[in-house]
Amino acid sequence: MFNLFNDKAIIGAPGLIRWLLAKYISKKRAPVARKIYAQLGGGSPLVPQTEVQARALEQVLGEGYRCFIAMRYWHPFAHETVKAIKAWGADQVVLLPLYPQFSTTTTGSSIQNWYQAACDLNLPTQLVCCYPTQPGLVASMAQLARSGYDEARLKGEPRVLFSAHGLPKTVIERGDPYQAQVELTAAAVAKSMGIDNLDWTICYQSRVGPMEWIGPSTEAELERAGRDKVPVVIVPVAFVSEHSETLVELDIEYRHRADELGIPAYVRVPALGCHNEFISGLAQLVQQQDSVKGQACAQLGRTCLC
Repeated sequence: MFNLFNDKAIIGAPGLIRWLLAKYISKKRAPVARKIYAQLGGGSPLVPQTEVQARALEQVLGEGYRCFIAMRYWHPFAHETVKAIKAWGADQVVLLPLYPQFSTTTTGSSIQNWYQAACDLNLPTQLVCCYPTQPGLVASMAQLARSGYDEARLKGEPRVLFSAHGLPKTVIERGDPYQAQVELTAAAVAKSMGIDNLDWTICYQSRVGPMEWIGPSTEAELERAGRDKVPVVIVPVAFVSEHSETLVELDIEYRHRADELGIPAYVRVPALGCHNEFISGLAQLVQQQDSVKGQACAQLGRTCLC
């Protein structure tokens, strides 16, 4: 948690002030975090799940490729991954963030951290900056969402909630494309589900701190569904792996809230994980990275930040 809040992409204060704030916030939030991870067996499943995704991607890419993982705030850190790449003997690097939608707070921070760690790697390096409407991503998410929709429909006509991690409004106001790219993904998935007059919306979860965040919040949308007495299908639109935001926040906390609100059915769609079409889509991104950069921003009529 200290590493997270000490990231200048998260808290933009000067170095010493940011360090002190990170110490304070992480100490204050540690007891809450421990309770969350206790519900997950004492730790996050994110690293092992990412390793499984990496091995699945290697299989699709075939001979000559090796997939390494680098985490932003915990092991394996980027500098550790750089050493592993050197030891393997790579002749080029493709950076593939597992954030489909670009944000300065996620992909931007991770890439900056990578280049600092890899300053002496001296290998040709390409970046897949974002892929909010990549066909494999959209198709796999739509399949999972359609399955959840059919389950919820046993209790009435469902409303699909595309839930993404939130950001402070100030980040978006500075030009961050994340919210607009989330909207691209949700619209593409909703269309791909093939349901006429589909009732769907986008919402944002995981708010922390006193700042105003982008909305509507996932909890507010649950409250609206409760008033309307409609089943809900929760689609984690910006998460490709299971972790605390899905396994605790969505599966436990919001499910409990849905029960309190009298929502007829609450169906949470799984994260993409190793869905075949998703992994195949990632392989296409690796093999065609030159044609990917800037595509999403071009759709939005804006300049790519990468």
